[in-house]
Amino acid sequence: MKVAQNWVDYKVISSSDGEKLEKWGDFFLIRPDPQVIWKAHLPLEKLHSVDAYYKRNSSGGGQWFFNKTLPEQWIIGWQGIKFLVKPMGFKHTGLFPEQAVNWENISNLIKNAKREIKVLNLFAYSGAASVVCAKAGAIVTHVDASKGMVDRAKENASLNEIKNIRFLIDDCKKFIEREIRRGNKYDAIIMDPPSYGRGTNGETWKLEEDLFDFVALCKKVLSDNPLFVLISSYTTGLQPCVLKNVLSICFGKENIDADEIGLPCDDGLVLPCGARGLKIWN
Repeated sequence: MKVAQNWVDYKVISSSDGEKLEKWGDFFLIRPDPQVIWKAHLPLEKLHSVDAYYKRNSSGGGQWFFNKTLPEQWIIGWQGIKFLVKPMGFKHTGLFPEQAVNWENISNLIKNAKREIKVLNLFAYSGAASVVCAKAGAIVTHVDASKGMVDRAKENASLNEIKNIRFLIDDCKKFIEREIRRGNKYDAIIMDPPSYGRGTNGETWKLEEDLFDFVALCKKVLSDNPLFVLISSYTTGLQPCVLKNVLSICFGKENIDADEIGLPCDDGLVLPCGARGLKIWN
């Protein structure tokens, strides 16, 4: 497992009974986490005063509850890069701290390449990876179907005074198909596809059915001198070896790193947070 060890403004204090207690800058939040099937010796709210918590309801949704008035949003930092944090729908904050494992890898790859690197970030969410790549010197194309998330990504870029990101609101598969027709190429591809999604015209995406064909399609926009392809997944039950096999078939078996990713907890446990597969070219 690759564990994100290098946070200062964020940490997981403890986890118990389907929830985790986190510190985001100056604020303490409790959020659901389906991986947490164990129970700690004390309830999380006994370990520290909690500023806000998210509770799911029987219909599958949920809402935030606040024990004090919080700012609408605030800033936390990672290795000199700033990110906006905000309690959002479906328990999210607009940032996945465990992805720092990947940010460190891809930032170093871009810096050490000693050449101009064009990065394509697909299903790019709030743009953390886009900002990290741009900060490392890459020219980034950021694609996500959600206007709200693209707007959030633009805010993160502006916060870091970054201008070398092209933001697009688009269906990722349709965008790739157009880029193939245009003949556009990229040296690195990042993707964090959802487990399930539905397009504006009723199209459906199921990761188990569609991921392999999508990755194979993306191969057609990879340059003749590629640097890396990174796939992240939060689909429950999907093993890192699945991502390794997909990358191996599409891009060759050499130099593939496939792992669980996780976060350290103050109580000594490691919180599992998904899987990643990283293919690197020499």
